[in-house]
Order: sequence, then structure tokens, then C-alpha cells
Amino acid sequence: MLNHVVLLKFKADVKDEDIQALEDLLEELPNKITEILVYEFGRNTITSEKAYDFALVSLFANPESLERYQVHAEHRVVLDLIKRICENIATVDFLGSDASAVKGKTPDMGISF
Repeated sequence: MLNHVVLLKFKADVKDEDIQALEDLLEELPNKITEILVYEFGRNTITSEKAYDFALVSLFANPESLERYQVHAEHRVVLDLIKRICENIATVDFLGSDASAVKGKTPDMGISF
């Protein structure tokens, strides 16, 4: 699986309505773009000088499905808004490991899945 992570730093004068518009658009993308397998996003909750304001984490089957997502018309609408309200955008794409494979190697912390 291919993990796609996006970090956004908003412009100083960005309005809350613009951020809400972004959230509304993002909320609908998984219903419009079938390549999206997992899609989570949200505003930063712990502020620091180094922190970004917003994050998006999504999962795709392979690089080709991510490419189809990136050129999809609905994604382009979101991207246009992001470019308008952000001063900095950082992304990383990586092939993830199977987290369940490390379960037996980590101490039991009383959390069940």
C-alpha cells in the first residue's frame, strides 16, 4: 500500500471559512474518487513553532492509483484552494509496512484491537 501524507501551513491571513471550505471538500473526496482507500485529515491540535496547521493522510493501492487521484478533476478543485490559502505545503509518499507484523515485538500496553 502507498501512504500519501500532506502537511499544510496556512497563510497568516487565512479565514476560518476557507479552512472549513477545505474540510468540506476533503470530506467528499472519498465518495467521488474510488482510488482512495483510507482518508483522514484534520487541524493541528498541539501548536508549536515547527508545527504545520493541517494534515492529510491517505492510502492508495499503488503509485498508479495515486497518480489517477492527483489528476482527478475533484482533486484539482481541492488543490486550487490549498494553493490559494497555504504558504507552505509538504508531502511524502511511502510504501507502508504491515503494522500487525510488529505487534508481537512490542510490549503489551493494555490496548486491544
